[in-house]
Amino acid sequence: MFGFMYLPIVVLTVFSFNQSRYSASWKGFTLDWYYEFFTDSKILSALQDSLVVATCAVAIAAVMGTLMAVGLARYRFPGKGLYRGISFLPLIIPDISIAVATLVFLAAVAIPLSGGLIQLSLWTIVAAHVVFCLSYVALIVSTRLTNLDSHLEEAALDLGATPTQAFMQVLLPELMPAIVSGCLLAFVLSMDDFLLASFTAGQGANTLPMEIFSRIRTGVKPSLNALSVVLILASGLAFAGAEFLRYRGEQKRRM
Repeated sequence: MFGFMYLPIVVLTVFSFNQSRYSASWKGFTLDWYYEFFTDSKILSALQDSLVVATCAVAIAAVMGTLMAVGLARYRFPGKGLYRGISFLPLIIPDISIAVATLVFLAAVAIPLSGGLIQLSLWTIVAAHVVFCLSYVALIVSTRLTNLDSHLEEAALDLGATPTQAFMQVLLPELMPAIVSGCLLAFVLSMDDFLLASFTAGQGANTLPMEIFSRIRTGVKPSLNALSVVLILASGLAFAGAEFLRYRGEQKRRM
């Protein structure tokens, strides 16, 4: 199973150092494709756009998703069940449906009502990505909330803390591992998204998956192999850093 999962990544890594411009045969070792990647202005610009979109979308989703999860878990209000079901719909609706719906909403409602102030751009991609990032963060935080003792907040309130202080100093630190996990998952999904970005991008907005798709139609170039290896390494380092912070947090709580 692990061989089936990771062998293609190993092959990709090896052929990113292949001297041949084609991946069919090995012609020798070279670092030219990594140099070409790091000097490709279009790829770097698309990578920058993807990082901006993912960072902004995840930052908004982290705040709204955490508050939504806490509200659904700790409070009762009319229509709670309906709201819970609607909030998790982006997890089960196909991406193509969300992309088409978002484009129709922007073209038929948002842009006309704003008098042309809202236009398809990098920020409409951010708004579209918040839709599914929000659901992923809320779901993971909700799972964490079900395993927490609600009496901790009640004890803090009994000791004189305000509801805001109880949330910030008692509940939020306990939820932080789940928030970080949700943000990492949402960040990777945002970086990987092609459909929503291509449907809601305006002129001049170009994310990394869109740029790769435009190039791969003429064949897989070795510089794209190098790009993939760099992204895999960056994801691995981010995951290792998150696990290290989680481990340190658990050690401090045990002490």
